[in-house]
Amino acid sequence: RFSGTFVGNAESTSPPPAATSLPAVAAATLPAVPTIPVVPTIVGVPNTVAESVLNPNEVKPPASGTRKARVLYDYEAADSTELALLADEMITVYSLPGMDPDWLIGERGNQKGKVPVTYLELLS
Repeated sequence: RFSGTFVGNAESTSPPPAATSLPAVAAATLPAVPTIPVVPTIVGVPNTVAESVLNPNEVKPPASGTRKARVLYDYEAADSTELALLADEMITVYSLPGMDPDWLIGERGNQKGKVPVTYLELLS
């Protein structure tokens, strides 16, 4: 309870508005803002992971970790970094560090490019 000089409801048990701290009010009234992850880079040093993913023709398959895959559906390559596929053909596939998990690098003879995982049945 407050002294008789306070103008307002004497029966109120909540603190006056001025007693509430600004951060608590802001946290209670503002929506949460999602944060964006920051990937550190060093100026002048090329990002070899991104470059290898963007240009699969310049990457070499890992010493181990290659697998055979059977193509389930025809796939038309969207650009020169992708490999066109024909249903029921067999190709060799592998992943690169930092690569989107929905894609693999596929090889057929001397052709190489990104292929969508959902179009493949992974074997071996």
